[in-house]
Amino acid sequence: MSTPKQKPDPAEREAPINTKERGSATLWGVALMGLLMTVATAFTTVGSARVALHRVNSAADLSALAAAKLAITNPEAACARAAALAVQNGVELTRCEITQEIADVWTSLPVSLPLLGTRTLTGRARAGPAVTPP
Repeated sequence: MSTPKQKPDPAEREAPINTKERGSATLWGVALMGLLMTVATAFTTVGSARVALHRVNSAADLSALAAAKLAITNPEAACARAAALAVQNGVELTRCEITQEIADVWTSLPVSLPLLGTRTLTGRARAGPAVTPP
């Protein structure tokens, strides 16, 4: 037994392919991926810079507190302690000044950022005893 041939339904016919548009979806996909990679790189760069900035400022705060604590009892060792604490936090102590019981500390951290190269971030902090009003 043979089956009768059915006529194709006009709704099921394939639409004609425009040969000028062949592969255009691939190009749009590649362009979109490139745009997404650019945005991701920008967010990563900004995030890295912010983390490094928080790190250098936190290290400056901690170093200044340590130096201020020692500035009262041993002012000569205050900057040495601040430098050691800065190194433990992964930054470099660039300057330390003890004025009476107040410690001023500057720290720096070189960071390498994509497309921007190496930059040096700096932090500064001041610490000393609390002054109570009369």
